[in-house]
Amino acid sequence: MLPTLDARLAAAAELVRPGEPVADIGCDHGKLTAVLAASGKYPKVIGADLRPGPLAKAEQTLEHAGCKDRAELRLGDGLSVLTENEVGSIVLAGVSAQTTWEILEKAPWVFTVGGPRIIMIPATRHDALRRWLWEHGFSFAADRPVQAGCRPACSPAVGGRWGGRWYAVMAAEYTGRVYAPTFAECLFGSTGEWPEGKGYADWQKAKLPRMRLGVPDGSPLAAEIDAILKEGTEG
Repeated sequence: MLPTLDARLAAAAELVRPGEPVADIGCDHGKLTAVLAASGKYPKVIGADLRPGPLAKAEQTLEHAGCKDRAELRLGDGLSVLTENEVGSIVLAGVSAQTTWEILEKAPWVFTVGGPRIIMIPATRHDALRRWLWEHGFSFAADRPVQAGCRPACSPAVGGRWGGRWYAVMAAEYTGRVYAPTFAECLFGSTGEWPEGKGYADWQKAKLPRMRLGVPDGSPLAAEIDAILKEGTEG
């Protein structure tokens, strides 16, 4: 039986380049790996994890989905399990922004024009990851807001509205064009292009008053945050 993907992983799957090999790094229980393998759209599907336990569960997932022979599982740290030009897409889901860029920094071959598409679902600090990508020569192919994981603890005060937490599913490719973004660009990216963009923006804005407390008055960042908050009250 094919596993069901949550909204985050389903969005990530849609961003994988068809017709090219793909690697699911940090595959955990292998749900995304299985769905990609079962689709038949990719000549090679690799699932990798740092720990033997999740990898064993991923093997079971592939077996239950009937596609064990169409995926390869590898044990290893980050992108060390891959060789240059081996895949056209790399999925990094569920790790922090900092862990994401640290994984990329250990694989210089991703910083190549025409290299792999990097599909990311940062667990934290979406704004920091966007900034890092722009400042290191990556351009966005997609930046999609997705709400997933409804939990009783979801609070309307932080944009939960009982519908789950907001995530940003990003796809970026190295172009070598370095860009210095504004704070607002880092905060929202191009999520406003999607129907769910307003909900994501409201969730991001709800965190700003607390962030503003730690920013010195008169600083450029304070001015940017104040402008966003003022725009929200006027709207």
